Amino acid sequence: MNSYQSPLDFSHIPKPIDLAPPEGKAFLAFDHAVKRTDGLLEPKTRELVALAVALTTQCAYCLDVHTRAAKKAGVTPAELAELVNVAAAVRAGASMAHGLLALKLYGEA
Repeated sequence: MNSYQSPLDFSHIPKPIDLAPPEGKAFLAFDHAVKRTDGLLEPKTRELVALAVALTTQCAYCLDVHTRAAKKAGVTPAELAELVNVAAAVRAGASMAHGLLALKLYGEA
C-alpha cells in the first residue's frame, strides 16, 4: 500500500531546489541559519520549539526530522510527553479563540 508520506520522500528534496534554484537556495539558507548552534537558544530548546510547531501544524516530515534531532539534543521521553500536552492545549485554545471569532462574526452578520 502506498502512503502519501514516507521517510523515502526525503529523497525528493533536491527536486524543488533544482527546479526553482533561487527559491530553493534561499529556503536552504534560511533553514540552515535557523538550525545554527551558536544562537541564544540552545539546540535542545530549538528542537522543542520545532517539535511543538510540527505537532501543531501536523507535519509528519517535520515530526520525523525534529523528533530524531530532539532525541540527539537530549530531550527525554518525559519532556516530549509534556511538550505534546502543551501543544495540544495551545491547539485547543486556538480552536476556542476561533470559535469566539465565529460567534462575533455571526453576531455582526
